Amino acid sequence: MRIWSTDFEAGGRIPSRFTCEGDDISPALSWSGIPESARSLALVVDDPDAPDPRAPKMTWVHWVLYNLPPTSTGLARGVARDGLPSGTAEGRNDWKRTGYGGPCPPIGRHRYFFKIYALGATLPDLSEPTKAQLEEAMREHMLAEAEIMGTYEKG
Repeated sequence: MRIWSTDFEAGGRIPSRFTCEGDDISPALSWSGIPESARSLALVVDDPDAPDPRAPKMTWVHWVLYNLPPTSTGLARGVARDGLPSGTAEGRNDWKRTGYGGPCPPIGRHRYFFKIYALGATLPDLSEPTKAQLEEAMREHMLAEAEIMGTYEKG
């Protein structure tokens, strides 16, 4: 399984357009190699370097999606709720809301991981789960995963 973006290179800088200093929209994402036995996909975007990469204390969650159809091949740049693939459900990020929240590091250069998971089941309605609640629900259903990492430091 593989995930990539046409908006930033793996390991490269995420353009400010996709951050709190820009339009705060999600970058375009594409994926391939989904196992044939997959029944749904989940996507999590997080930052393990919060608040300071030299002394991280938590992983800040930027986006949580689940029950994406396994036939989907990606998400458009700046996708809104009504543009998500049919059946996709949203979880809560660490701003206590659904939807994408872009990089906004208080200090230093942070790493942002965009992770796609192939699951052998469609999950029940989890009522806007946190990342931890989603991970617990999908734990026994994981088939494969892939990630791409980009970095950002406020300018």
